[in-house]
Amino acid sequence: MADIFTREKRSEIMSKIRGKDTRVEILFRKALSAEVYPKGYRYRIHYRKIIGSPDVVFVKRKIAIFIDGDFWHGRGYGKNGKTMRKKFWRDKIESNRLRDRKVNRQLKREGWTVLRFWESDVKKDVGRFVARIVAELEGK
Repeated sequence: MADIFTREKRSEIMSKIRGKDTRVEILFRKALSAEVYPKGYRYRIHYRKIIGSPDVVFVKRKIAIFIDGDFWHGRGYGKNGKTMRKKFWRDKIESNRLRDRKVNRQLKREGWTVLRFWESDVKKDVGRFVARIVAELEGK
C-alpha cells in the first residue's frame, strides 16, 4: 500500500514524534510520583550518566525503567515485521531492538535492575506498573 502523504509531508509528521516526555511517560511519572514520593523515594528522568538514558532511574536502588513505544521498539514485530514494506523501517526497528538488548545486558552487568514496559500496556493500566516498581523498591 502506498503512503497517502508526500515524502515531505511524511517527513514533517515523523519529525514531530518525540523520544522523551511523551504523553504516556508523563502519565506514568505522575502516577509514580504520587506513590513513591510520600514513601521517600526519589528518581531521575532521562538519566544520561548510564547507557541507554532510561526514562526513569532510581539511582540509589540502581533501577532503570524504560517505557518503550510499541512501533519503535517492535512490539508484535515477529508477526508483523516481515510484512513491512519499507526496508528502512524494518532495519530501523531491528536496530532499535538490538540496541535495547545491548543496553539491558550492559546495565545488568553493572548491577542495575532493568524494567521495560510497553507504551500501550502502561496506557491501559498504569497502576499495575507503578505497583510493580513500588514492590521492586521495597523488596531491595
